[in-house]
Amino acid sequence: MKIKPLLDRVLIKTEDAEETTKSGIVLAAKSVEKPQIARVIAVGPGGEVDGKEIKMYLKEGDRVISAKYSGTEVKVDGEEYTIVKQSDILAVVE
Repeated sequence: MKIKPLLDRVLIKTEDAEETTKSGIVLAAKSVEKPQIARVIAVGPGGEVDGKEIKMYLKEGDRVISAKYSGTEVKVDGEEYTIVKQSDILAVVE
């Protein structure tokens, strides 16, 4: 199944959280924080949203940092994704 975001939405997949600290201590699954860095899987076409023209500046494959509690989580074919508005993307990681 393929997901295609609409308007100014972006489909992202969060990267796995680090399970060890820099000093080598292994963390329990409960204490691992949800990562904010994700990979862009698909990008909507942009267009007019609330009377404003929205230009999409993200592309598939970009690594991004998203707002902590933003978006809608979906599960497709056993994979977990998040659909967010482009404005909820805080930065591109290079």
